[in-house]
Order: sequence, then C-alpha cells, then structure tokens
Amino acid sequence: MAELEGLEFGKSDFVLLDEVTMEQFMENLRLRFEKGRIYTYIGEVVVSVNPYRQMDIYGKDTIEAYRGRELYENPPHLYAVSDAAYKAMKRRAKDTCIVISGESGAGKTEASKYIMQYIAAITNPSQRAEVESVKNVLLKSNCVLEAFGNAKTNRNDNSSRFGKYMDINFNFNGDPTGGHINNYLLEKSRVVHQQEGERNFHSFYQLLRGGSEETLAAFHLQNDPAVYVYTKEGAATVTSNNDRTSHKAVISALEVIGFSKEEINSIYQILASILLLGNLQFESDGESVQILGQEAVNQISELTATEPESVSKTLLYRTVACFGFITALYERLFGWIVGRINTVIEVKDYNPVLHGKNTVIGVLDIYGFEIFDNNSFEQFCINYCNEKLQQLFIELILQQEQAEYQREGITWQHIDYFNNQIIVDLVEQPHKGIISILDEACLTVGNVTDTVCLDSMDTKLAQHPHYTSRKLSPSDKSMEFQKHFRIRHYAGDVTYSVEGILDKNKDLLFQDFKRLMYNSTNPVLKEMWPDGQLSITEVTKRPLTAATLFKNSIVALVDKLACKEPYYVRCIKPNEMKSPMLFDDARCQHQVAYLGLLENVMVRRAGFAYRQPYARFLQRYKMTCEYTWPNHLMASDREAVEAIVTQHGFQDDVAYGHTKLFVRTPRSLFTLEQERAALIPILVLFLQKVWRGALARMRCRRMRAIYAIMGCYKRYKVKAHFWEVERRFANVRNMADYGKSVEWPTPPAALAQFHKNTVMLHRRWWARQIVKKIPPSDMLEVRAKVAALTALSGERKDWGISRAWERDYLANARDCPQTSSGFIRVSKELRNKDEYSQVLFSGFCRKVNRFNKSTDRSLLVTDKFVYKLEPKKQYKVMKRLPLDAFTGLSLTSGVDQMVVLHTSSEDDVLLCLQRGVLCPNQDRVGELVGALVDHFTRCNFTVDHLQLTVQQPAVQLHMRGKLKSVTVETKPGQAAADFKKSRDGFILLFPGN
Repeated sequence: MAELEGLEFGKSDFVLLDEVTMEQFMENLRLRFEKGRIYTYIGEVVVSVNPYRQMDIYGKDTIEAYRGRELYENPPHLYAVSDAAYKAMKRRAKDTCIVISGESGAGKTEASKYIMQYIAAITNPSQRAEVESVKNVLLKSNCVLEAFGNAKTNRNDNSSRFGKYMDINFNFNGDPTGGHINNYLLEKSRVVHQQEGERNFHSFYQLLRGGSEETLAAFHLQNDPAVYVYTKEGAATVTSNNDRTSHKAVISALEVIGFSKEEINSIYQILASILLLGNLQFESDGESVQILGQEAVNQISELTATEPESVSKTLLYRTVACFGFITALYERLFGWIVGRINTVIEVKDYNPVLHGKNTVIGVLDIYGFEIFDNNSFEQFCINYCNEKLQQLFIELILQQEQAEYQREGITWQHIDYFNNQIIVDLVEQPHKGIISILDEACLTVGNVTDTVCLDSMDTKLAQHPHYTSRKLSPSDKSMEFQKHFRIRHYAGDVTYSVEGILDKNKDLLFQDFKRLMYNSTNPVLKEMWPDGQLSITEVTKRPLTAATLFKNSIVALVDKLACKEPYYVRCIKPNEMKSPMLFDDARCQHQVAYLGLLENVMVRRAGFAYRQPYARFLQRYKMTCEYTWPNHLMASDREAVEAIVTQHGFQDDVAYGHTKLFVRTPRSLFTLEQERAALIPILVLFLQKVWRGALARMRCRRMRAIYAIMGCYKRYKVKAHFWEVERRFANVRNMADYGKSVEWPTPPAALAQFHKNTVMLHRRWWARQIVKKIPPSDMLEVRAKVAALTALSGERKDWGISRAWERDYLANARDCPQTSSGFIRVSKELRNKDEYSQVLFSGFCRKVNRFNKSTDRSLLVTDKFVYKLEPKKQYKVMKRLPLDAFTGLSLTSGVDQMVVLHTSSEDDVLLCLQRGVLCPNQDRVGELVGALVDHFTRCNFTVDHLQLTVQQPAVQLHMRGKLKSVTVETKPGQAAADFKKSRDGFILLFPGN
C-alpha cells in the first residue's frame, strides 16, 4: 500500500507514522488533503476528508482496479473497504456492516452512495434480470430518500435529516437478493420552521420548481417557493442541487422501484396539502376562530380526498395543534415511502435449504454530531445517537480488542482512551437519565412545564460531571436561567434549550386529526393513518414518548451492528466554508480527538490485523502445507497451524493465543490467500477428476445394466416374434392359398431386415407351390407372361394376360387353315437350314419400309433368327436378321399393335401385328414382348442388350440411319391398321370401335 504512493503524498496508513502524535497525524492528514488524497487508512478503518469538489476517482476503471483486491494492494479508497466487507461476507459467510460516521457536512451521504454503487457494480456477473432489478431498487431508493429526507443546512447543502440503515441480503453466490431500510428520527420540525439560511426538505422545492404547469395547476400551486410560508426561507438560497432535474430523477426512481402512478400522485398531493396548510390564516373575534378564505379549505379538502366541513371543523377545533398535524403528516408520508420501498426489496419466502445461507452487508448513514446556535430536542436525540455509535466503536475497536489480547494471553501494553459510556448513561440510564426524566415529566398529571422539567434534571443530575445548567453554574452567562442545560459530549459541549421539549417528546396528535385522514377516500392517505379508525370514546394505551421510541430504535440498531463484522468510514469536515482548498487545523484536530482516531492508531499499531481460531485458520489454509493436507496427524490444531506458519516463514509476524492465532500485518495474510488461490484450481481439477471418474463409473454401471436389460428384452422380443410367426404359419401347407392371406406380425426393429427376407422366402415358397402344379407344357407360356408382367406392368394397360398364348400362330390351323400347311413346310426347311430349336413367336403383320410402303407380311421369331416372310409367295423369306442383332423394342401404352424392333445397325423394323381372325380382340404385342424378354433372360443376355421403351403418343426409330417418328391415330370404321406418310415420319391409322 505505502509503496503505491510517493512520499510527497504522505503516509497512506496512519499506522506507518514515524511517531504517533497529534502533530504528525494532523500534518499527514493536511498533506494528503492538499495533494488530493482524501482517503487514508488506519488499518482497515478509512478516514475520509470531504473534498468539497468532484473527483475523478469513482469510474469503472477504478472499480475494476479494486475488485477482488486486498485492502493494501491499492491506495486507500472507499472501494477498498467496500470490497473487504464484501469478501469477508462471501468468503466466511459472515454478516458485515459498514458504519459511516462524522459531523454534518463531512460527506457521509456521498460516501454511502459510492459504497452502494461499488457493491452494485461488482455483483451479478451473469446479468440475471431478477438480481439487476433488486440492484436498481436499492440504488434508486437513495435518490428518493434524499429528496424526502435531506435538506440544505448552513453546514451542508445535502444534509441527511434522518438516520438510515440499510441491510443488503446476498445469496450464496454473492448476488444481492433484497434488503431492508430502517429510518430513524426524521427532523419533522423542519417542515414548519427552518433556521435562517436553511431550506425545507428538497421534495418541496423539487415539486414547485420541477413540476409541470398542468401538475401544479391540478395541485393549486405556483412554481415560486417564496409564495409559501414553509418554503420562503430557502426560496432564494443557492444550492448545488438542480431542483428541476432532481424532480425528474425522483419520479423516474419511484417508477423503477414500483410505485404506481396513483401512488406517486398521492405523494405529491400530500406535499401540496402541507404547503397550502402553511398558508392558511385564522382570525378571532374573541370568542370564536374563523379561517380566512374558504377556497383554500376546499383545495386542501380536494387534495386529501376529505369533506371541506370536516377539514374546517378539525382545524378550528384544534388550532393550536395545527403545526403538530402538519409535521405528523410529512412524517407519516416519509415512513410510508420507506415502508413501500421495503415491500419491494425485502426477501420473501427465503428457504436456506433451497437457496443457501443468506448473508447481509449493512450500510449505516446517519446524521452527524450537531452543535447549532439553538439546539433543541432533535439535536439532543441526534447527538445521543452519535454517542451510542461512538460507544460501539470504542467497544469493538479499542475496548474489546485490548480485552481479547489479555484473554488470549498476548503480551500487551494497555492504551488509555476516552470511554463515553458515562455520557450514554447520562442520557439513557433508567430512572436517572435525561430521557427517563423527560418521560416522567410527560406522564405526570398536572401542569408540568418545560421549566419544571429542567428543575427536575438539575436536581437529579447536579453531581454528574458531564451535566450542567445556569442554575448549577451561575457564573456561566452563555446559558440562560430556566431555559438551557449543557452536556459535555465526547465531541464537545452542547447547550440545549428546553423550550417545547416536552411537547416534542409527547408528540401528541389529537384523534380528530387522525380520523380526518383515515376517513379520506385516497387509499394511500388512509393507509398512513391506521390509528384513525378508533372512535373518540375508545381508550387506548398511552403511547411511548418520542425519546423512548428513538432510544429503543438506537439500542436495537447498535445490537444489530454489534453482531456483524464492522468496517468503519470516519468522515472529517475540513472547514466550515465548504472550500476545497481550506484545511482548518483546529476544526479537524477537534474531530480527530473526539472520534478517537489517534487512540485507534495506537491500538492498531500495537495490535494485530487478523485473528482467527486455530480450527478455522487450519480449515482455510491447510492446503498450503504438505504436513496438514488433507488432514494433519499432530497432537493439536495449534501445532498444525504452527507448521503452516513455519513453512511460509511468518514466525516473526504472528503470536499464538490460547485459542486463536494473531497475525500482525495484512501482508502475511495476503500471501497465504495468494497461495491458497493458486492451489484452489489444482484442487478443483483434482476433485473434478475424481468426481468425473466416479460419475463415469456410475454411468458405465448404469449403461451395462441398461444394455443387459435391453439385450434380454430384445431376445424376448425376437423369440416372441418367432413364436408368433410360427403360430400363424404353422398350418400354411394345408391352406388353399398356402398362407397368402395370413397377416404377418409387426417385427421388432432389430428384425426388420430379417422380416423382409422371411416374407420374401415365404413368397418364393408360395410361388414354388403354385408353379409345381403347372403342367410342363404350359411353362413356356407362364414364363413369357411373367416376363411381360415384369416389363409392362404399370406401362401398358392391355397386353393379353387374360388369354392363352399360342406363340406359333402361323402353324395353328385354327387361325389360318389355308396357309398353315405351307408355313409348316417352310418352317421345317428353315429349321433344318438354320438349325434353330424353338419358335418364339409367329403371326401376320403389316410392315412399312422407308419409302412409306406398307405391305402384309408374316413374322417368324426363333431362338436364332427373325424372319420376314411373304405369305402370298408361299412364305418366301424376304429378310433374315440374327436375333442378337436386336437391341430393343418400342411400343405405345395404348391398345394398338405397333411394334418397333430396334437393331444395332440403326435400320429398325416397323410393323403392326394383326389380330387373329377367330379372336379379333387378341392383343399380341404383350405376347411378343414376353417371348423375347423371357428368351433373352434365359439365354443370359445382359439386361441392357434388349431395352423396352413404352411411349405415348409417338415412338422414335431409325431407318437406314435416319430418325423417324411414328404417331398413332384412331380412325373409326377402319377394318385394319395401316400406315400413312407424315411430314417427319409415319402415322399409324388404328381402327376404332
């Protein structure tokens, strides 16, 4: 830390002073202030001097520089102590708090805002929407509470006129999940009276100067604060606050927090009502009191949603209590706003089992010690609060620390310090303290005045060294008889006035005022006054006085802070002129003295920065020593801790207590944290490796079990399928259709291919059983029909499957009796000559040549040659072509008998088969195709050798190498098919029905 800043900036930690004296302390503080170093450490306590100017040390780069760093790694800063509190909360799951103290105008409010901004900036790295919402509400609440709870005083342009303590709840990840705000002793008397040069609360001026014309007109207001009694004192005061801009920011903040438009409107209606009430005028004729101007009453009635008659009656009946009603109205408004914010940010339905431990960081920003020319009940309570906080500081930092050294047997030289317990007792001691005397006076029956109360205090506290009055010190003319008393506070002597002190302590508000507000039709206003539902005849328990209520709340606050690990920001006001250049030595020295900063330096310098029970220290750092990881075998935890310290060479920087280890400097602890941080990834990887191995083995066992179950199940399904197939097909041999009608069971996925093969085997077996019954003489026809079915199925509708195929039609006497004998003779001659063994097909046809001449011919197809015969010349062979010279057949999809026989020489044969005389509807094209395809298949020709093409309406062919086209036309009434020459080929005239 010290080496990060040069010597020209002084010592960044007062513990590093060469000599701990007030002179050296003040010299170091002045030097750092003049050099722009407004923050200085006392160990982990931050001393902050108000710079009275904007400083460029709070940006994003600065936040990143302090994020996750140890306290002394960077120059002193609010961010460092904020990060230290956050790390302590997150690492040790321990509640922490940051206590900001100092005089009014020392910069406490600004410090709390920077702390909140830092915590918001370093949390929620995953940008979860619900966490961002909580952060926004926490940040925006500052803006709202400042507007309604802060005011300009002669000491401070933005003075907190209330105390605020905020608890921020964090989940186990360290992300904020909610919070709660406690407010203490709003200075409500400021609403009706301000000292010269001061202002009312900011909210009034923001409304009057920032509200739109329509809004002000609806509220019956003008945009000039000088018009209203309660704001005219500060109307001409120049402040650093831009009221118009601030008003817009407050409206936006209220909307972000979750206030509805109706609630926001109700808030400013109440402010407008207070301003109008302040301008009411009364007149008296000696017996009765009247309100001047009914219009103002009507306006107040409209804004409060009450009846005008009720407003007039209430104000006239209790005219003397009107100021109390107005201050109570603002106080209830402020309390309702705080409560409404809490309903938004409080953690609801939190389950530690599900969400992990809920830890808290508390931030206390409370009014500073005040000494005015006229100090009344409010200043008495404020200064008592500061006494309690100073007592807490003394107990935690000075008293408890020294007591712990003695308890643990650590060698220690006692350091004297001022203990303000005697002043705290003077104020709050039961039956003897000032608050008890005030309460007793308020409860006494009869006319007990402020003067009588002062006499009672003088009587009971006459011997107290820190109390005096003019009666007890007649020669002290700075006090007046029957008016003043003085308390010697830790921060200086303060003279208080008793005028009105009993009325302020009673804080009575008559029931008719409460009923008036409770009977309002405005739900927000009605909610603020639940006690107004009591009737005037109902007897209620006497309420606690204002001082007792405040004392109880402060005692509860101190108890809440005492159970947390505290971090302190001690704010110092450098001058009364709000100058960024002036450093008032006497003023600052006074603050250093009553804040106990010098004693804090002495205790810190002589003491130890860190202490921890042996077991917890060992649990956190045992991984850094080979003798203690994972578990030590030594006699006690203390010996194990000594082994860790010895291994790292910190023997001279520690002390061993009875139950705790004490570490003198943070640097030793930081070294341990660095080594631990370096080892954690290694351990994490090791644990991940072991756990991943365990998970892999678990998954492997599960997978093996799964596969075993799957295997058994698959085997069962396979067997079940086999059993079902066997059951269904057990008797197929005796069935008429050999099981063709039997439905196959759905196979399991594993048997899909096997099922297909089984079905195919059954079909083949079924076909075999059918084929076995066919006579050998019919087999040629069957094979031809099967071949034609395969080739023409789906391509040609009619192909003669339903009739008997005779193949050799020319030799059939039934077809052509007059010519069959001649053909048989020629066929025998050709068989002897060409040695073919089988006639595949024969029949009459009409053939066309390239010259467009069509003639009747006979076609003979054998297993070796194709013959074109002349039937009129005793079947003379006109042309003979080898069968293997043909490459394909073309035909149409209709009922015509046209066939094109394609040859390898591109000299194709075009012909039209003629139907038989006895059976004129015979379709012989399918028979020709079937015979050729069956023959080519059985003779092991390649599939591509004989290509079958089915086209519609025209087919393509080559004659002597030239491409021709043949189109089919139906001609009704024609006896036989005939060819006709066309422009680019031929037209087959096919007879119609």
